Amino acid sequence: MPYIDFKQLVQLEAECKSTNSISWHSAAQSHAGRVRKDNEDAFYHSSENGLWAVSDGMGGLNRGDYASGVVAEAFVHFIKANTLAESIRQLELKLRDAHKLCRTSFPGEQVGSTVAALFNYGSHAFYLWAGDSRIYRLRDDSFSLVTKDHSLAQDKIARGELTEAQAACHPSAHVLTRAVGMHQTLHLEIDYDAVQAGDRFLICSDGLYKDLSTGEIDPLLRGNTATEAVCTLIDTALAKGGQDNITAIVVDAG
Repeated sequence: MPYIDFKQLVQLEAECKSTNSISWHSAAQSHAGRVRKDNEDAFYHSSENGLWAVSDGMGGLNRGDYASGVVAEAFVHFIKANTLAESIRQLELKLRDAHKLCRTSFPGEQVGSTVAALFNYGSHAFYLWAGDSRIYRLRDDSFSLVTKDHSLAQDKIARGELTEAQAACHPSAHVLTRAVGMHQTLHLEIDYDAVQAGDRFLICSDGLYKDLSTGEIDPLLRGNTATEAVCTLIDTALAKGGQDNITAIVVDAG
């Protein structure tokens, strides 16, 4: 769903509340990288709340650390509601509050951050995002990107003007079309899927996938605990350059 459809969420309620015996475990780590002095990434992870998120202060703007921190702090005050639609609505409202703070706290300055959040409700996982922080899913032998970057390069891919390979190194790859604090109105994208026992999710800022290709991330996620996988991903990205702040959360359903 390019935008949140609450009527569809109401219809999903019964499906999400089907029998679900999945337990959740996660690990998170953030590093400033080898080039930048400050870390403008932030994260939130809580298996108890079934909520994990990464935020990345927009490069080239002021107060990136403030913006990402405001977004991460928004999740701290989230309380899961009794229905799916109301839970998603509360998440949206918390992020709209963060959006307003980014736009009003420093008059005359543009302050913004990406956000990528994974939310568990019953038997389903919901992905909410704005910007180019990403969520990947490892399921059996399949490793896939479940979000799509909100960037000019992604728009060019959709129009057939660039291939995925061309977009990865195109100057427009990091020109965002959506983010918290960016435009007058915050537009979050949402998608969802039924969870299977054994699923592993990776939520990360662009500092990770700029240094590691999808083919390199895939094997680093396999055969380790969530903590070991996070450490390996961060260490490998640093070894390959660490040109940006790097943040990763690994979430296991099993």
